[in-house]
Amino acid sequence: MAAPMSWRRLVHSVYSPAIAGVFTRISDRLFRARDRRGGSSVLLLAPLLAEADPAPYHVTRPTGLAGAQGSADGLCGHFKWMAEHVPAFRVPGTRIHILRSPDQFYQTMKARIKTARRRVVMASLYLGTGQLEQELVDCMEEALKRSQDQSHSPDLKVSILLDYTRGSRGQINSRTMLLPLLQRFTSQMRVSLYHTPDLRGLLRMLVPQRFNETIGVQHIKVYLFDDSVIISGANLSDSYFTNRQDRYVLLENCREVADFFSDLVEAVGDVSLQLQPDDSVNMVEGMVHPYKGNRQDFSAAARERIMEVMNTAHTRQRVLNRWEESEDEGMSDGEEDTWVFPLVQMRPLGIQVDEQVTQRLLTDAGPDSTVFLTSGYFNLTRAYMRLVLGAGTNYRILTASPEVNGFFGAKGVAGAIPAAYVHIARQFYSQVCQLGQQERVHLHEYHRPLWTFHAKGLWYYLQGQNRPCLTLIGSPNFGYRSVHRDLEAQIAIVTENEELQSQLQEEQETLYQRSSEVSSSTFERPDRHVQLWVKLVTPLIKNFF
Repeated sequence: MAAPMSWRRLVHSVYSPAIAGVFTRISDRLFRARDRRGGSSVLLLAPLLAEADPAPYHVTRPTGLAGAQGSADGLCGHFKWMAEHVPAFRVPGTRIHILRSPDQFYQTMKARIKTARRRVVMASLYLGTGQLEQELVDCMEEALKRSQDQSHSPDLKVSILLDYTRGSRGQINSRTMLLPLLQRFTSQMRVSLYHTPDLRGLLRMLVPQRFNETIGVQHIKVYLFDDSVIISGANLSDSYFTNRQDRYVLLENCREVADFFSDLVEAVGDVSLQLQPDDSVNMVEGMVHPYKGNRQDFSAAARERIMEVMNTAHTRQRVLNRWEESEDEGMSDGEEDTWVFPLVQMRPLGIQVDEQVTQRLLTDAGPDSTVFLTSGYFNLTRAYMRLVLGAGTNYRILTASPEVNGFFGAKGVAGAIPAAYVHIARQFYSQVCQLGQQERVHLHEYHRPLWTFHAKGLWYYLQGQNRPCLTLIGSPNFGYRSVHRDLEAQIAIVTENEELQSQLQEEQETLYQRSSEVSSSTFERPDRHVQLWVKLVTPLIKNFF
């Protein structure tokens, strides 16, 4: 069914970031004071240990915005306000495909890399060091060699963005996996390693390598091949290719979306350390160093570079959509029935777009709508928790049971992390019960023998609809880390395409079919027992995971 023409009349306004919270200002003063004095960055621990309530998010509701299903703006008019704040890409819903399994995700990447002609762009937390990861690298080598053999001026460029701390851990790591390619195809390869500006000075020297990523990482998961792109929450590691359940969406031949994410990864790469063929790293000439240079200067320069991509795409898409609207008025628009909105969150750099849009989305959710929300690491921020507990929307929240938590069975302190999540879930469920919200807010645990659970995102069902018309999919977990520490990106897909809606419904139902609903008795089971020391420590460390 064609989307009504009025759905395409986007509201045109300039995005204005929300004012930072009081604690953020205090944190900034600490950073500035440290840089002026040259003192110890142990002061960084202050903002890392306490969560600030974000400043209220205010968005002026545009006149004429659809306020309820069945208005002239159509089913998805509910969500066109997003075009005020981020680029809005209109694509045919038939070009969007939900991938179902880790193996399908892995095989799709291998096939796409082998056939890429112009570009392969991959952003992840890290690249693993096993056989499956090596096969992925071999596919890149095959594609680069083919490009080199076919032309004296090879067209194919490969750009990899990883986190510096996670990608450098151990003697054999992401860097050593990629060095042979970088040495052989130096002019065609770029490997960028993002380093958070919050890990510096004394803090950088004192925090052990195994735990330094808790301070902040590059967490974006984008896998791009020519004009097609996979958005996911999955890393480039063997478990994510075999038995670690995540979510994955393939946007096929969507050049404008692919160009945006290619530009975004390039921008983050420009403010990252560049891996050299001798395994050294350096910064792009003229860029402030993330942990040796002034923190405020680095954040300002990085924010300017990244927001340049956001703002340029936003302006271009507004003009393009207005032109298409004037050209197509009165014509059938049944093919391009889906909108894609990229959402970026980089709080250490002063970018809060995803946080603001997500808050608005949860705030506007109607009393008869249903939101299915999932996170492998259930640790909602206070702001998100208030919105979930205070709204009238029906929520079905899916999280990992202890045995499918990625830290289950880990050695040392990390082995207690699943118990900490049980404690957090129990506190949340207790609040639900205290507020008498059990009929509206339901908590589920995912179970699957020999698998782990890493899926995140949400599906939005409007009143009276049996299929979702909106999903959020990407790297954010709705927790403190995602909002405050890491670099994150996801997309909001808003669609009136019934086949795509059915794909989303099937994806959501398949995940929830492997779950059981939490009740008070769940936390009385022996395997849900949380030791006293974990209960005492959890409030102190919950902002790190």
